Amino acid sequence: MSAFHHQAAEIVSELDATVARVSTDEVENTLNALMTANTIFVIGVGREGLAAKGFAMRLAHLGLRVHWAWDDTTPAVTADDALLMVNGPGNIGHLDYVFDRVREVGATTIVVSALAGARTPGMADVTLIVPATVYRGKGDLVPSIQPMGSLFEQATLLVFDTLILQLIERLGIHSYAELAPRHRNFE
Repeated sequence: MSAFHHQAAEIVSELDATVARVSTDEVENTLNALMTANTIFVIGVGREGLAAKGFAMRLAHLGLRVHWAWDDTTPAVTADDALLMVNGPGNIGHLDYVFDRVREVGATTIVVSALAGARTPGMADVTLIVPATVYRGKGDLVPSIQPMGSLFEQATLLVFDTLILQLIERLGIHSYAELAPRHRNFE
């Protein structure tokens, strides 16, 4: 086996170990919060923010009302809404600020993080812990051969894609062809 294939196999093994530790109760709570929200606001920063942005797009393809929180056309959040925040270490200053403003309004807060005891996941209405090595995070996390928070970002994307499959079932979508008309048609 080449070094490339060996390293790729190790990354897949890390992802398997991480996803195996994701709580099904937390998944269920996250799905329920998403299904009951009037509008879902999604936020994240950096590379983990890219996973969050992809999740926002997939939620929109399901027909849910979704806004990427950093977009200038994003409306005000209300108490009937939910904020899904990806905050790997659970204490990123400007995300903490957004979290506090959304809590003041009374919206449901969902935090995806590696560290349950960190600031925002510790205060969230719903937490979804993805226990992978994350940049600036220490705790009982799946270790990685990869730099910084790569494993957390990859595992979060995998968890999000699995949540989409779960939502497809709950929404009664019978064919992926039902999603296509909601995809941007001016690419």
